[in-house]
This record gives sequence, structure tokens and C-alpha cells, in this order.
Amino acid sequence: MKLTRALIPGLSAIAAVGSADVIDIGDRRELFVDHHVIAEMDNVSLRLQEPRREGVALRFDEPWEGRFSAYATVLNDDGLFRMYYRGLPSAWDPEVVAVTAYAESRDGVRWTKPKLGLFEFHGSRNNNIVLGTEDSHSRNFSPFIDHRPGVPADERFKAIAGVETKGLAAFASADGIHWRPWGQDEFIFTDGMFDSHNVVFWSEHEQVYVCYFRTWTGEGFEGYRTISRTTSPDLVTWSKPVVMDFGDTPMEHLYTNGTQPYFRAPHIYVGLAKRFLVEKPATDLKTAGRLHADPNRGGDTSDAVMLTSRGGDRYDRTFMEAFVRPGPSIRDWVARDNTPALGLVPSLDGRRMYFYRMSHYGQASAHLTRYSLRLDGFVAVSAPYAGGELLTKPLRFTGDELVLNYQSSAAGSVQVELLDEAGEPFPGFAAADSELIFGDEIARVVRWRADPDLGVLAGRVVQLRFIMADADLFSFQFR
Repeated sequence: MKLTRALIPGLSAIAAVGSADVIDIGDRRELFVDHHVIAEMDNVSLRLQEPRREGVALRFDEPWEGRFSAYATVLNDDGLFRMYYRGLPSAWDPEVVAVTAYAESRDGVRWTKPKLGLFEFHGSRNNNIVLGTEDSHSRNFSPFIDHRPGVPADERFKAIAGVETKGLAAFASADGIHWRPWGQDEFIFTDGMFDSHNVVFWSEHEQVYVCYFRTWTGEGFEGYRTISRTTSPDLVTWSKPVVMDFGDTPMEHLYTNGTQPYFRAPHIYVGLAKRFLVEKPATDLKTAGRLHADPNRGGDTSDAVMLTSRGGDRYDRTFMEAFVRPGPSIRDWVARDNTPALGLVPSLDGRRMYFYRMSHYGQASAHLTRYSLRLDGFVAVSAPYAGGELLTKPLRFTGDELVLNYQSSAAGSVQVELLDEAGEPFPGFAAADSELIFGDEIARVVRWRADPDLGVLAGRVVQLRFIMADADLFSFQFR
């Protein structure tokens, strides 16, 4: 590919933009899940990545689990991965009580169900139940590790449980196993519907607790299932809830939101949400009835979509396409299946991450499926063989080196140019000075031929120009 200064039409000097248009990224890792840092693209595109299906992660095959087990949450507790999920053999028998069950893993691949001896089930305590006395609280028990500075050690783990139309109850734990009610009142928040997997986390980015929860666009359970948000400094006093804005996109039923700070870039919230297609059957009701415990639940389908947010009341729907399609088996297409678990798990090899999805909901074969994805690999800036480039918005950074997460073909490459406030390359940082980067690396440090000191540009306004051919770029970071 020929490197020319005129590759992007209308390239303008940074001086033409106001200081308010400069994004101070500091040493944050930036992903291309939206257009936040992108000024222009020429012959490159944002491409949603396809997670790899890795097989069964956990079977819901214990008597207290069963067909209607759901709403899994996975926490990374300093390398011990903790999973919590609803166990529910029957959705209609009033004698059957939902429980919250627990599993753990050191690699995100092999999961064990420890026998905890905490709650009795059918005369035995030989089970992995961590909450079983309140059916309503185990319907969608949603834990998180409370990272707010100053949180007491015996409250390091917290959880919310939505009781339909009534409110969110709160729980606390020192060890993630022994849970107790938390707060002065039965519910810490009451302005919502809560009939789904609601989530809370401490936002380092916004310095508040953030809660995303189920609401409906109409009165009661009418209209579309959607997502609202509220914040709190202390889990007690909450802001007036706001319905999330999805931009200029069609309304869809979003059954869950799955929103969490991405662990490698916590200023970016990633939501792996369940999209619900009402009355769009993938098979006839007779076939669905043979598979699902409720023969009347075969008239809808679901898949998983990706939402992103950088705080506030806006979700970015850069991609309306499914992030995870149901799959090749008709069992993946019946009823309220395909709910993503909340939580991402880094792999031990340092290159991938895992997430999990409910499979065969309401069926005798109900289980969680594991998926893998490259670190930062939700979306790629993708360039064809003919080449293209991306220009960022004006940025300020800290640090003295630039790191890329990228991959290319053997014929492909990535090069980087840094532009000054006049829109010209800084001396030593022109495209012609950039090393030719090719390969497949999670953290490649960019070099320029004269080895100039990148640190002297820290704090100054710059634009990055990525020149690419047959390559994908997932993220960049100054550090």
C-alpha cells in the first residue's frame, strides 16, 4: 500500500477544533466498540467479532437445579472464578422453591460444585446451595464484588435480588458463600419492575454505584421490555431512574442487560444482552412441546446482542446484528433460551476471555455453554488487502509507549503516524518512520526507526493515524 498524506479526504488540522473536542485518554486502553475516538475511516470498517463456541461449561443436572436454572453471574475474585445461578426444576409447581447455587473454577473451563452443607434440600445438606430460604430472592440473585474504597471486609461481596414489581433486596457477604440481608429496609430501591437479571456494580469511572434494571415501555407489563438506570453513592440513596437511550435504532425486547465494566478498560461498560423475539417461532409448537417443559413457550426465539456505554443514560448500538446466534441445534431455538451470563473470565494463556450462555432453557438438557473471544476482541477495525486507514479524534495521553492489540496476515501490516496540531506528522513519528508491524500480538509496543522519545508528546494534543492492510486492530493504549 502506498503511504500518502492525502489518503483520508478532508484531513484537517487539529487547530481547527476547540479544546472541548480533545479527548483526554490518559493511559486508558481504548477499544473500537463505538465511534468515540474515531474521526475518519477510509477503506476500513468496524467489524463485530464472532465468539467461538467451546462446548458445555456446566450442566444443571442436580435435583435442586434442573430445566429452569438461569441468570448466572461469574465473578473474578483474584483468579478464583465464582459462579452463582438460579436452581429451579419447575417454573409452575408452587411446592418447588428456587435456590441460588454456586460453582467455582481456577481456569474458567473446568467448574466444580462444592458441597457446602449450608441449606437442606430434600433432607440433605450435601449440595452447593448458598441461598435457599427465600424463593423470591433466588429468582434472580445477582452478586458483585464491591470495589468501592473503604468497604468493610465483611461486606466485600454484595448482591441484589429483584422481587417482581416490589423492589431490589440487598445482601452482603465476607466470603461470597455465607450471605445475609444488607440495609435497614427490605428493599434498597423500588421504582421498577425487576422481573429479570438486574445488575449493580461500583463504577470506578463514575465514582458511584450503577444499577441497570428491567422496566417496560408501557404500563405494567405492556410495551417493550427495556432497561433503566439509577445511581447511588452508598447503595441507600438512589437517583431518579432514567430509561436508557439506544439512539436512532428500532425498539427491541431486551430481556436482560448483562452490563459490566470491561475489566481491561473499566470506563467502557459492555452489555451482553438477551434479545427476545416475541411470537417468532423457529419450529412448530408440537416439536417445541416435545423439548420444552411448557408446550406453550415455543412461539418465541432469542439471541444475544452487544450494548456498550461510557456512563450516563445512553447505550451505543453500533451493531444491531447478533453477537451470539442461537446455534445449529433446534434445541437452541426454543422458548426463552440463549441468556448470556453476567461476567467475563480471562483465560490462563493471557490471550482470550470466556463468557457463558444459557442453553436449552426449559429442557432436560439445560446447561451453560462456554464461549471464547480474543482479549479486547469484541470489535475490530478491519482493513482489506488493498489497504486503508483510520484517523482518531484529537487526544491527550500520558505515558511513554504505545501498545497495540492487533493481528494481520503474513502479507498484511499496521503502521502508526502521530500528527501535531497543524495536522502534520511530529518529527520522527511519520508513517515513513514507523516500523512495519505484522503478526498476531495482544500487546505490541510500537517503534519508530529513529527511536524518538514518545514521552515528550505526553500531554500534548495528537491524532493517531493507523495505516493498515489485511489486518485487524482491536485496541490501543499509551502507558
